[in-house]
Amino acid sequence: MKKLSLGSLVIILLSLLLASCGKKEEESQGYDAAFSDVRDRRIQEYNLDVQKDQASQRSANDTLALKEHILHNYPAGSYLVYFDRSNTFSVPRPAVIYYKADQAYVFAIVAKSKPGERLIETKNITGYESSFINLDSTKLGTAFFFLTLFSYDEGGFQQVWEKEIPMHGGFNRMILKTWGPQRILYVEVNFEDGIIVGHRNYNIFMNNGIRQMPHLLETYEGISRKRTIADVNKDNYPDYYEYTFYSLSNRIYPVDSVAFYWDKKRDLYVNSRNPRQTRPY
Repeated sequence: MKKLSLGSLVIILLSLLLASCGKKEEESQGYDAAFSDVRDRRIQEYNLDVQKDQASQRSANDTLALKEHILHNYPAGSYLVYFDRSNTFSVPRPAVIYYKADQAYVFAIVAKSKPGERLIETKNITGYESSFINLDSTKLGTAFFFLTLFSYDEGGFQQVWEKEIPMHGGFNRMILKTWGPQRILYVEVNFEDGIIVGHRNYNIFMNNGIRQMPHLLETYEGISRKRTIADVNKDNYPDYYEYTFYSLSNRIYPVDSVAFYWDKKRDLYVNSRNPRQTRPY
């Protein structure tokens, strides 16, 4: 084996040193972007410009226009969320539903970063793995989810209302549905929940019309817990049944259920057997 000359050795050492410095600088820039509103905005603007250039067809109020509206009109660290991937190779779709009624509307899931913490990344708040984010010690930031209704016309987007969803990770999808004999419009927002080994649905009902602040009802299903939508007192507010499970060494099965109905005066869900037990949603 040939011996390395002194000059070659110096060149190798300098190359390793420069590579190490470059890596540290990249890590520092990535770290700074997570805590810098200015850097994050620049990255969002750049990515949006790339998406605009790559779009084969555009309309005045398409999803890219909505993303731009959120970027310029919402607090730093606010993002339009995407549906979870249905498989490894699928392209994630933005969490929006366009809807025509008395005028043009769009329902959108917007996630906002908790002030004072690092800015969230949308990839860290969608899918099954992210449903454990409350237990994560890596400090990925705290996301606050909102179902937001926008109206739109030639002048752009206007926020009609936003309803907070009490979940911080695990977003999967949303579906527009109707409920009951009155066919009340509502949006089912689905989250994976690894902690209960199941899922949670945050059902947002427009029982007083699409432009009024909606009503929130949570349902869920896991390995040993379940809550389903019901119509207990026959009004225009949805109610629910909460199930009790019994666990054996080889199986888990439901043994009882209790109805909760919406009390308009108290603005709470009330246990039909024990009025002192209430739920906010």
